[in-house]
Formats: sequence, C-alpha cells, structure tokens
Amino acid sequence: MKSKGKNEESKTLYRIFYYDCLPSGKKVFNPITRKTVDLSKTELYSWMHNFINTLRSQRKVALRLGKLSDAHAGYYLSVDTTKKLIQGRIEELEEKHLQLKVEQKGVDMKLGIDVASLVLKKQVDQIILISGDSDFVPAAKLARREGIDFVLDPLWAHVSPDLFEHIDGMKSHHFNQIKLN
Repeated sequence: MKSKGKNEESKTLYRIFYYDCLPSGKKVFNPITRKTVDLSKTELYSWMHNFINTLRSQRKVALRLGKLSDAHAGYYLSVDTTKKLIQGRIEELEEKHLQLKVEQKGVDMKLGIDVASLVLKKQVDQIILISGDSDFVPAAKLARREGIDFVLDPLWAHVSPDLFEHIDGMKSHHFNQIKLN
C-alpha cells in the first residue's frame, strides 16, 4: 500500500484469486421425473465454461480450479424437505423438493495455501475474502496474526459466528463498479 497523504491511502490490487471447479458433465437420474439429466447440456454448464474461459484471459486474475467429486453427485432431499416429510407436512414429493448436490474437492485447501503464502511472504497488507464459509477460519487467523487486514465480503449471506470472530471487518460491495488496470 502506498501512502498518498496524512489520512489518504492508495490501494493497489495485487491479484484476484478465483476458486471454483468446472461444472459436472455427469448424467444424473432424477427420481421424481424418472428421467436422466445430462448436466453437460444445461445452461449453467455452458455459462460456467464460458465464465471460466473468460477469467483465464483476464489481467491480474489467478484461477484456482479444484475437482468435483462426481461419485456421489445426484439429487437429494433438502434438510427442510426431509423434516417436513417426517412431520407429515408433505404428502407427495415434487421436483422442487430435490436439490442437485455435487461436492468440490481441493478448493478450500488451495485458498488456504495461497493466503498463507501471500501473508508469510509479506506480498499483501490486506485480503478481502468473498465467502461466508467457516472453513477459512485458520487462514483468517494466520493473516491477522501476521498483521494483515482481513476483510470479509459475504455477498449479503449469513456468516458463521466462528468466522466473524476472526476477521477485521465485513462489508458487502457492488462489484460491477470495480475496474482492473
């Protein structure tokens, strides 16, 4: 960070790290419709591939892709639906009661290693984490112990109390106003 004046400071973007996985192209059976859904033919699949390919060519963006665990990918009843079903408040299951679940693997670890590396090499003096996942508590604690200003942007989502305890501040931004130089 470079100082502009007594109370003003200029912040320079080091890099945007983006952590995700390519979408699943698996064929998954929907038990309500009794049809197999080819996830590679969905709008989300196409959009996500285009988005990732666009990120690959952006300046100051580091793409960190994990893997999807397709082994257990499938449609499951939500916790809320399961409770209502047990309580007898749902008489017939509908497609809206199902959630598609595909687990990411390796993404949290990559983020944690990157935070540790940036912090211990003293490459940054502020980290803005866009998430609300409490898996990042160890990374936030390390950053703060090393004097890094650790700010959380949960995009207006609920933040776990154990993560909130280990950050320096929280603010949700409107990212359509950010420009990369």
